[in-house]
Amino acid sequence: MMKLELLAVNCLCLMLLPVAWAEAPPGVGDKAPLFQAAAHPQPVNLAAWVGRHNIVLYFYPKDFTPGCTIEACDLRDGFEALKGLDAMVLGVSYDSVESHAKFAEHYKLPFTLVADTDHKVSELYGAAREKVSARVTFIINKSGRIAWRNLTVNAKEAAAEIKAALEQLKQQEKK
Repeated sequence: MMKLELLAVNCLCLMLLPVAWAEAPPGVGDKAPLFQAAAHPQPVNLAAWVGRHNIVLYFYPKDFTPGCTIEACDLRDGFEALKGLDAMVLGVSYDSVESHAKFAEHYKLPFTLVADTDHKVSELYGAAREKVSARVTFIINKSGRIAWRNLTVNAKEAAAEIKAALEQLKQQEKK
């Protein structure tokens, strides 16, 4: 009986290992991890965009699902205000470029969607999960650092929260 209990404990520990090894999300003030990835409408090289704009990097589970559609449309509807605060938006999920193209076209999304099919970008930002990315958002400032993050995003309030964070960032830049 003792061997069976020990085997059960070892199996449980092995199941927990991938969770313990997952990347922690970068914190406010940390240098933003850079990446290159396929995307719709064109590939993304984050290094080329740092310094030019504040970057809203939002991770979402899946194209065409209810919460993700609400979040994407909320960001679409608030896009001009975010752009007015010198921000560009990048959405990231495990979906393919083809799926992103259909999603963007169907909902008239004016921002880039990154196809993180190998989960590498999500891993860099601590958003990787087994089947879908976590719903988290980061703002990367022009210095290439994490200026704000939300690890518990409410899809219906995403744009308003990001806008408030960008306004606060703009005030800090003036000081």
